[in-house]
Amino acid sequence: MTEAGNTTEQAMAEKIDEYRGARIVVRFDGHACIHSRNCVLGNPGVFVPNAQGPWIRPDNASSEAVAAIAHACPSGAITVERLDGGSNEAPPPVNVVRVWENGPLAVHAELAIDGQEPRYRATLCRCGASQRKPFCDGSHKTVAFTATGEPATQESSALAVRNGPLAVKALRNGPLMLTGALEIVSGTGRTVTRGSEAFLCRCGASSNKPFCDGSHKKIGFSAEGGSRS
Repeated sequence: MTEAGNTTEQAMAEKIDEYRGARIVVRFDGHACIHSRNCVLGNPGVFVPNAQGPWIRPDNASSEAVAAIAHACPSGAITVERLDGGSNEAPPPVNVVRVWENGPLAVHAELAIDGQEPRYRATLCRCGASQRKPFCDGSHKTVAFTATGEPATQESSALAVRNGPLAVKALRNGPLMLTGALEIVSGTGRTVTRGSEAFLCRCGASSNKPFCDGSHKKIGFSAEGGSRS
């Protein structure tokens, strides 16, 4: 959504809102939204910024079109339930961790995140400043976080199995530990590395981003609140 829609966003941020159409139900979790604007740019007739009344209008497009936009939401803030017999969201064929330039890690997988409901999409903080770790809340913009979205390619072998459950554990005042088949890709989709385990920086200080290099210990990183030191 646009900055002009901030009032609407803030009002929605405390709960999951439901927008029921004849063929599909759209649910919006304002707390998870990072305002990537995929929805309002992808179908502004359904996702209407600065609207008077409901800003999501499920009947303004086919259920397939609405579902496609929802499934492109990187944070998982938008989900849908089909009422027309169509297929609901399924796990992706490849577990992907996408590294965003100066921003979070966008994960698409059959996610099992400690203390969270199962999901398929999430944006995870890597700047260290988010107030709702392990998730991104947009604080990377506030703190002017800089980190490439095009890390160097590492030698890795193709995975025999590329999907399945991906466990995400935020180690105490340390990195994110991901366990399960995963492919880490750059912002442009280039494969950075593949494997079954990764330790990814979430303090913002690693010199080997997106990977942890132990800098969280040097800077005294605390995962409580939004402080990076």
